[in-house]
Amino acid sequence: MNIRLNDGAPADPLGNGRDALARSAALAALAAIPAFEAAITVGYRSAGRLLVAGPAAQALPWADRLAGALPVTAIVLDEPTDGVARDYPVHVARALAVAGWLGAFEARWQATGQAVGQGSFDLVLDLCAARLIPSHQRPHGYYAPGEDEAARRAAAEALLDMVGEFEKPKYFNYRERLCAHGRNGRPGCSACLDVCSAKAILDDGERVKVNPYLCAGCGACSTVCPTGAISYAYPPVQLTGKRVLALLRAYREAGGQEPVLLLHDGGGAALLEQLGPEVPGRVLPLALQHAAATGIDLWLAALAYGASGVAVLMTDQHAPQYLAALDQQMRIAQAVLDGLGYAGPHFQLLRVEAPEELALALRHAPRGQVAREPAVFHVAGDKRNTLDFALDHLHRHAPQQPARVALPAGAPFGAIAVDRDKCSLCMSCVGACPAAAVQDGQGLPQLRFIEKNCVQCGLCAATCPEDAIRLEPRMSFEGSRLQAVVLNESQPFHCIRCSKPFGTLQMVENMLGRLASHPAFAANLDRLRMCGDCRVIDMMQPQDEMQVTVLKRD
Repeated sequence: MNIRLNDGAPADPLGNGRDALARSAALAALAAIPAFEAAITVGYRSAGRLLVAGPAAQALPWADRLAGALPVTAIVLDEPTDGVARDYPVHVARALAVAGWLGAFEARWQATGQAVGQGSFDLVLDLCAARLIPSHQRPHGYYAPGEDEAARRAAAEALLDMVGEFEKPKYFNYRERLCAHGRNGRPGCSACLDVCSAKAILDDGERVKVNPYLCAGCGACSTVCPTGAISYAYPPVQLTGKRVLALLRAYREAGGQEPVLLLHDGGGAALLEQLGPEVPGRVLPLALQHAAATGIDLWLAALAYGASGVAVLMTDQHAPQYLAALDQQMRIAQAVLDGLGYAGPHFQLLRVEAPEELALALRHAPRGQVAREPAVFHVAGDKRNTLDFALDHLHRHAPQQPARVALPAGAPFGAIAVDRDKCSLCMSCVGACPAAAVQDGQGLPQLRFIEKNCVQCGLCAATCPEDAIRLEPRMSFEGSRLQAVVLNESQPFHCIRCSKPFGTLQMVENMLGRLASHPAFAANLDRLRMCGDCRVIDMMQPQDEMQVTVLKRD
């Protein structure tokens, strides 16, 4: 078990019975909310063209069985020895690569000699020792049952049903302009790429590209996305927030105490069903499409609504990167609550396989301190707005009300520190910032910063040519976090020809110091002191007529 335990509490049968009755009322309120129906779907079309791949002794018998019902092609990794002539294509390959999804698989193989083959398929039965598609989450239409004969029979039966047209929900929304993946050739955030177990997210330069056909709907990308560029759509987070609010409100009004929101998916539901009445009355299960589909925004909202804790139930079937991502989010959220003086812990990450393990974990479910009054706000579609609502409520009712709380490295909240001695106000960081946190002075030689917008992606620091920027992960509750504050400023430099301001004194001095000895500029240093227009005029004048009038300023 990978669980976070508190000291538990003495057995209280009367209290547990009271809480169980309150939970029944809460679940009734939850059931009254209509089920979500996806408006946008992703379609697949399969004609049943099947690729069976693997060693000849294993692949060919299964290809023979399926050839009577599906158009089969076999690619074997060694020469067949049975001498049987078959009615379907059989290719012998030294190497084989497969990629794609239901109805759109592409295979390329190196035959004996130098010949290269390729083909398109709707379905794949992979009997190779090492899977051809190694991603944790396998694409629809791809079956790799391993060596177990029962699993192979189940895969063969499933393949027979995979002919026709199919559809699934489109699980995500993507707003490219908010993506902090990169700017100007500099790498930034890669959180969604790192967590996706289906390999459905690809690097696309300064943005990412999400393949809806490979997306399996885990929602982990939206959980870790710091800007909200990727959001979960099945269901939208607003509906999940509505369900959480209804669940906790009904539980509280029915007299329940110290509620724990238990987030789970199908694997967790099976464990809870086996556990039955042993689930403590104060534990409120909420089924999700996937256990990784919620994060710090919804969790803190639940605590603001009055939950004493949030638990996420996962099993060994979930990808390890999901647990790592959720654990990091819980550490960040708990750091905020600790800084506000709320006695914890408030979060529990469960990875269990057996009902008795789950029973033990739930007996030690969080009993964290909560705000004096429950919040009434609604979860917003923008995760940063939801966080603002939740954090404002939790801070307003907190035992302690510090101006700032330090956060662990990697947190998507914080400020930047600028070394004024190094910064030349070149504004490279302004162009790199995807969240409008770093801003220019609107005509003044100033570098401004709005902390509320910062997602700590690091693009400003990576872009800075002076190495003058350092990230400071923290949570600020000061009013100034909402406003543009000046991090650096300088005197403007005026063109020596027309007196128009065109840069900063420090920037021009740095430029002169670096280029004074360069042969291309040494003879024309005054041009570096001119604005762009005057520099062009000066260059176009004949050398014998060139005059520069230096304007003196009082």
